[in-house]
Amino acid sequence: MEYIRDRKSTVPFSLHDSRITQIDVNDDRLVLKFDRIFQYTDDEEKWFPGIIEFTKTDMEECEIMVFDTPYGFEGEKLFSGETLSFEEFKEKYPSAEFEIITEGYCGYDTTYRGYIWYKDEEPMVGIMTIFNLGNMIYRL
Repeated sequence: MEYIRDRKSTVPFSLHDSRITQIDVNDDRLVLKFDRIFQYTDDEEKWFPGIIEFTKTDMEECEIMVFDTPYGFEGEKLFSGETLSFEEFKEKYPSAEFEIITEGYCGYDTTYRGYIWYKDEEPMVGIMTIFNLGNMIYRL
């Protein structure tokens, strides 16, 4: 099944609790592989493994923020971490999975917030930002 997101309509899928297991960057195309993508129809929850492809992506405007501490905060209202390009993230955390807790869509920006699971370490908090002028294609 293939679904192209209409920027004016509600997305019929949910990524809450989904994990990005692979990231592929090819010029202006970004492909995220998911362990599962949820769909809710007629009081029924279904899920499918799949990918989401972002076309006409400006990779210079895309980033992944990785917070140093497991839940993002060192102390009250204090956090530390780093901002990585998708390529830098793949190099530094080659087998990491990004578990999505919240997702946001605003115009040409897509934001995923959640946990980064890497090896046997405590999960890190992460924010993934994607800027694309093309399509967001769900392939289930």
